[in-house]
Amino acid sequence: MAAEGSAMAVDTEETDKIDESLYSRQLYVNGYVLGHEAMKRMATSHVLVIGLSGLGVEIAKNVCLAGVKSVTLSDPTLVTIPDLGTQFFLRESDLGMRRDLATRPRLAELNAYTPVSVLETVANADLKKFTVVVLVGGTIEEQLQLNDFTHANGIKFIWAETAGLFGAAFCDFGEQFPVVDQTGETPLAGMVVEIEEGEDAMVTCLDETRHGLEDGDYVRFSEVEGMDINAAGVEGARKVTVKGPYTFTIGDTRGLGSYKKGGWFHQVKMPKLLDFKPLREAVKAPEFLIADFAKWERPATLHIGFQALSAFKAAHGRLPAPRNADDASKVVALAKDLAKAASVEDLDDKVLTELAYQATGDLSPINAVIGGFVAQEVLKAISGKFSPLFQYLYFDALEALPTVLPTEESCKPSSPASRYDGQIAVFGREFQEKISNQRQFLVGAGAIGCEMLKNWAMMGLATGPKGKIYCTDLDTIEKSNLNRQFLFRAGDVGSFKAEAGRRAVTEMNSQLEGKVEVFKVAVGNETEGIFGDAFFDGIDGVTNALDNVAARQYMDQRCVYYEKPLLESGTLGTKANVQVVLPHITESYSSSQDPPEKSHPSCTIKNFPNQIEHTIAWAKEQFEGSFEKPAEVVNAYLTQPNFIEAAKTSGETNQLLKIRSFLVDNKPLGFDECIVWARQQFETEFSNEIKQLLYSLPKDLMTKEGTAFWSGPKRAPDPLVFDYNNQTHLDYIISAANLHAFNYGLKGESDPAVFLKTLDTISLPAFVPKAGIQVQIKDDEPVANAAPAASSDDDDLATIAAQLPAPSSLAGYRMVPCEFEKDDDTNYHMAFITAASNLRAMNYGIVTADQHKTKQVAGKIIPAIATTTSLATGLVCLELYKIIDGKTDIEQYKNGFVNLALPFFGFSEPIAMAKNKYYDTEWTIWDRFFIEKDLTLQELIDHMQEKYKLTISMLSSGVSMLYSGFMPKKKREERLKMPLSVLVETVSKKPIAPHVKDIVFEMMVDDDQGEDVEVPYLKVRVR
Repeated sequence: MAAEGSAMAVDTEETDKIDESLYSRQLYVNGYVLGHEAMKRMATSHVLVIGLSGLGVEIAKNVCLAGVKSVTLSDPTLVTIPDLGTQFFLRESDLGMRRDLATRPRLAELNAYTPVSVLETVANADLKKFTVVVLVGGTIEEQLQLNDFTHANGIKFIWAETAGLFGAAFCDFGEQFPVVDQTGETPLAGMVVEIEEGEDAMVTCLDETRHGLEDGDYVRFSEVEGMDINAAGVEGARKVTVKGPYTFTIGDTRGLGSYKKGGWFHQVKMPKLLDFKPLREAVKAPEFLIADFAKWERPATLHIGFQALSAFKAAHGRLPAPRNADDASKVVALAKDLAKAASVEDLDDKVLTELAYQATGDLSPINAVIGGFVAQEVLKAISGKFSPLFQYLYFDALEALPTVLPTEESCKPSSPASRYDGQIAVFGREFQEKISNQRQFLVGAGAIGCEMLKNWAMMGLATGPKGKIYCTDLDTIEKSNLNRQFLFRAGDVGSFKAEAGRRAVTEMNSQLEGKVEVFKVAVGNETEGIFGDAFFDGIDGVTNALDNVAARQYMDQRCVYYEKPLLESGTLGTKANVQVVLPHITESYSSSQDPPEKSHPSCTIKNFPNQIEHTIAWAKEQFEGSFEKPAEVVNAYLTQPNFIEAAKTSGETNQLLKIRSFLVDNKPLGFDECIVWARQQFETEFSNEIKQLLYSLPKDLMTKEGTAFWSGPKRAPDPLVFDYNNQTHLDYIISAANLHAFNYGLKGESDPAVFLKTLDTISLPAFVPKAGIQVQIKDDEPVANAAPAASSDDDDLATIAAQLPAPSSLAGYRMVPCEFEKDDDTNYHMAFITAASNLRAMNYGIVTADQHKTKQVAGKIIPAIATTTSLATGLVCLELYKIIDGKTDIEQYKNGFVNLALPFFGFSEPIAMAKNKYYDTEWTIWDRFFIEKDLTLQELIDHMQEKYKLTISMLSSGVSMLYSGFMPKKKREERLKMPLSVLVETVSKKPIAPHVKDIVFEMMVDDDQGEDVEVPYLKVRVR
């Protein structure tokens, strides 16, 4: 019998339309993380989750956020106090209720498009309507019986379980399961310069970029001239054998004609069929995904170990007691019996013993790791997107156990029961007290920040008398945040993330009341008065939940300066990484850097686009140059008294011309004039500019080497003829006119009839090409076009300035700049960029892109999904356990990289800090000279010479040069007498901020042989 579903459910029959404002980051993962087709399959799929422990609710939460058609819950277990330690949708008021009924209302709030219901009893007849069934926990017999039915009836089945620091999962998606995209990576594409006609034809690519293909990949071709090899889909795909970075073979091309010119290769994702074994077969002959290559042999032991736990529970009606040696020995004995029957050798008794010790353990971080992983497997089962788990995963984080292991007494259940009993069973009461008195700084309250706060609330972090969580985030909540930042609800849109996050986790764990202090500022130089010496002295560590490299590097520098541990993580679609930064042990985050973001040459964007990304970049520049920057320049003219004088001094003719255009020549009085302006812009950009380019560089132009200029990456364009029956043409006019009207505060219009009426009246002059215009071919080869004749003095600065209305005559008038906002479909921003990009693509014969693709590129959308975020934060919190324990052995820590699409786990110990040396003294980035007194400069020089035998040749602080050997004698003598604080204030001409206790100095020094040596920076206490 099913309980009533969510009251928030909408008409779920409307599956063709996807709410992109909600799912925008999820749609775009890996070029289309899931993509529209996968999202549509999800929107028709029903998921049943049996077992609502902390792991079960983690899975259900992630699946709901992803947007399936429905989620059904089933768990008759009554809520107890220890459940509150990991089951974040249960409250003390739910004690004694069924877990499923208590969980449903809060789970249903996550997504209005995914109704949540309860199945109070699970019968085979009820299972047939589900696409995927997830069983959390359960005995081996229950797993087998359920899988027998699901496998026979074509229902996808997943089993998952956690026990303390251990986790496990199994997938059975049936026979002939189609995987439409195994990796999720954006398909490769490249330009072709030669294709042989032969038995195993060699393809040669343009030597600007490596093709990136691998043996066994498939490609199709387009725009190839001379050969009958172009194909649109999978049917024409050819298998690749790589011969070099710019060459590969594709098999027989005889009879297809001779290659003439042009062409592109496009990687094709070939579907793959997988045959999953049912559990009864798989359990006897398991195939494992290795989660940690340093533990290669462990999955076989854990496979037997989890069966032994099930056998123990069947025999004793309970799980082994925490750290009980007698119970553990029984589990080990059962495991050995099972191993003997299965002909498995070399079990690890220590691992089995720990599994038994931790059987009743329940940890939020492990649930987050396994829950994120399993939820992604649910989405794979539904969509066929990405490679599924085949078929077992076993995971553990035994390194997180305290260095001094807890006793059996310390791990016993509390009396009365505690919400942390699941954690106490693993770590003991003493460690729980350490967790409760932690003082952590969380930087960011977005997707990772939400998950982190939830995990911390479940762990009881900062709930003790000395505990404190500080959280800062400048951002407010947008609708697109709601499908992965699960602490927020629709009613929170517009609120500050940090405040909403605090409210949500305090409701999850009332012991956090008064323990979470939030800030609504960004971290940076400007906020060091808030996050300064006193602040960092009062925290134990920093956890980053940031989305940009600059802020990460800044916090990394602060942690190095204050010698605080830093936990760093990030996600990109299905990929996640975790890094641990430990004072005086590891390198810092900034010690290594990612390669710079790929950029396109400006000449390519301006004149020679050959990819849709080029035209989108051009359209984004057009948006800024037409609707944002001009209005800002006009407002500066109207508000800055000396604007004209400054423009004359700097010779900024273009600035004044822009003001004249927008305040005099093209200032509209009504919306019809905005339409005329948009039509003129169309003619200029997509017709006249192209005609001018072809006048300067004709299509038959040959280079001095005798080859066609318009070849290879250079596509010869064609001007467009305006046609208001062409939707893209009309979209451009509508969006451009409305944006132009917005700049002037005029009311817009969307009715095409209004536009057609005005467009019919517009007559434009014929294009006349300009002679002598040179076109820049390469970024590093600028051209100098002759200035236009100035007989009329139209472009003379003084003349232009005289034509402008005096700012006093427009007192109070301001234009309204368009500040780019990609997620508002009513503001015409993305409509303009999409139309402009596609018109530009039509000019150059490039395949156009829809608004989804355009938004991803123009908006620089960082693809994100809840599953990856959940897993990443779980891994971070496992490292936090180790930091709280005070571990100093670098081998106990794990930097991690995960790709859920493959799926792949990769772990390594952090990189040790690099060491430098002066004389016999070793030093690292974590070291510094520290002087607790505001010395004079002379005293500092003497101190360094006497104590360290180092001669200061140069001293600076920030951007201020304070002292150098080549400084004039008088100035040097004046400065030598100054206290360092006075010296800094004198040279910088700024007072030292009140919150600053220490000043940092950089020194260049010589040793006693007169050789330059590198030394740490100097920190001087001045207050």
